[in-house]
Amino acid sequence: MDKAERQNWFSQLINTYGLPRLIITGFLLFLFIMAPITGSDLPTQFTNVFNRFSWNAVLVLAMVPMIHSGCGLNFGIPLGVLAGLLGGTLAIEMGFTGPMSFVVAILMATPFAILFGGGYGALLNRIKGGEMMVATYVGFSAVSFMCIMWLMIPYKNPSIVMAYTGVGLRNVFALDKFYANVLSDFLKIDLNPIGINLVIPTGSLLFIALLAVGIWAFFHTKTGTAMTAVGSNPAFARASGINVDRVRMLSVILSTWLGAVGVLVYQQGFGFAQLYTAPYNLTMPAVAAILIGGASVNKASIGNVIIGTILFQGLVTMTPTVITALIHTDVSEVIRIIVSNGMVVYALTRKTEGAK
Repeated sequence: MDKAERQNWFSQLINTYGLPRLIITGFLLFLFIMAPITGSDLPTQFTNVFNRFSWNAVLVLAMVPMIHSGCGLNFGIPLGVLAGLLGGTLAIEMGFTGPMSFVVAILMATPFAILFGGGYGALLNRIKGGEMMVATYVGFSAVSFMCIMWLMIPYKNPSIVMAYTGVGLRNVFALDKFYANVLSDFLKIDLNPIGINLVIPTGSLLFIALLAVGIWAFFHTKTGTAMTAVGSNPAFARASGINVDRVRMLSVILSTWLGAVGVLVYQQGFGFAQLYTAPYNLTMPAVAAILIGGASVNKASIGNVIIGTILFQGLVTMTPTVITALIHTDVSEVIRIIVSNGMVVYALTRKTEGAK
């Protein structure tokens, strides 16, 4: 391969994979190579990456429907998170435990997701072109409103209410008696008995795969194709007889429901539920992950979700141990902020999509 062919091959790689994603992938591979050199146990790091991927993948998947319909990145994902939190707390309040509490939590969260998503979609239909800006403030407002409601809704279960007053929910409470690890422990692969510190949360990965296949199949239906058409060319879709506003609202409801399920999956893996201002912290990682995966403000795929979540959560997992060991200073949070916000800025300043 001569110099011209190598340059052409490298240019094609950059155009297909994307320079930012290529840099991030290279940096992540560097972290994996350096982990054993700096004294970290590599199988343990893989376990952490698998766990964090399984916690966050559904929240990243929730970005896809709204991007497909032309509503942009879902900065209003806290609405879905709040629906999931309501479903989870109500399932606990009703006395369900174990796997059944997780199932009931999803069932209870669904009507809230439809209600919140419907109102959210109606609002976005009135401000076409400014969805992402408005969605950000919708998320802020909803989380702030629910900070009040968590104190006012008359929950009684002693496992979740404030111990000293019995009124209002705690900021953080454990899920050990309820749906903690109900997916992670299902069919999990644990190699610790043979001396390898590697655990694969098979159940969570299968659940994520089920949702991903479901979304993929949905976009190959008549409604899903209409949603893609609306996102690609609203004028053409309208001329073809598609109700653009209805399709956009459906995408918002679907995205909100996935956000509700996503936070329940996150909680069952994490083992704790966090209320009040905690939903603020789930928006930017989800947005950054799908952008790192190669999506843009107008195009996203399941592959973008998987690749982006692995890359982003891999960085979050590996950076604290490796970089801190190398320079003896903890800059993991700085790198996370740079990656998160840098990828958002990058995506908002371009109109072409990444590789599928």
